[in-house]
Amino acid sequence: MLHSNPFAPTPLSKRKPSDVCPISDLPNNYVTCRKRSYGQRWGISAALPILLGLTVIFARRQVKAASADGQARSAFKISTTAFPPGGTIPKVYTCEGQDISPPLAWTAPPSGARTLVLMLLDPDAPGGIWTHWLVYNLPATARGLAANVPKEPKLPNGARQGRNDFGNLGFGGPCPPPGKPHHYIFHLFALNTALSLEPGATRRELEETIRGHILAQTELVGRLGR
Repeated sequence: MLHSNPFAPTPLSKRKPSDVCPISDLPNNYVTCRKRSYGQRWGISAALPILLGLTVIFARRQVKAASADGQARSAFKISTTAFPPGGTIPKVYTCEGQDISPPLAWTAPPSGARTLVLMLLDPDAPGGIWTHWLVYNLPATARGLAANVPKEPKLPNGARQGRNDFGNLGFGGPCPPPGKPHHYIFHLFALNTALSLEPGATRRELEETIRGHILAQTELVGRLGR
């Protein structure tokens, strides 16, 4: 039967700091020696710079991606040539005119967007928010809508139209009662999903469906009084 040699040196992997730090190093250089001994044992000394470098690279990439995404969200804008932001909506786009939708344009949505949703709402209506227009499942590649969008359940680009508070599909122009001007807000949402809603959905149904899927949103305000 073989017996271990009691005088054999302790393997490096089993040594304690005191085993690899000579007595002459104590106590002045003991901390330095101890760090060196554990670094030899676990490879920390060699791996630490690499780990730190990888951490810095990963953090920089995360910050860069977040910055790019934030810029895309802030650059998401909707506009029209029919009136300036906050300006008066021309009569042709109201119930007293031709009652047609104005031309709209918007910038590219942030990456990851699959569809867009457009709502035209009047928050100043006497009975609460009045829905004038709902369009959903607009392709994320779309950059606008021409004037006079057909009042049909489905549009040629695949989008669907909901039911406004006049009880009709498609656009219903601003039609405020006499008094102070009302604000008409075109809300545009970029979603990370396509919606399964059929044409004719209500605003409540649409708002419930898009909850949790909004990547970015923008708005355009027009005014009208009678």
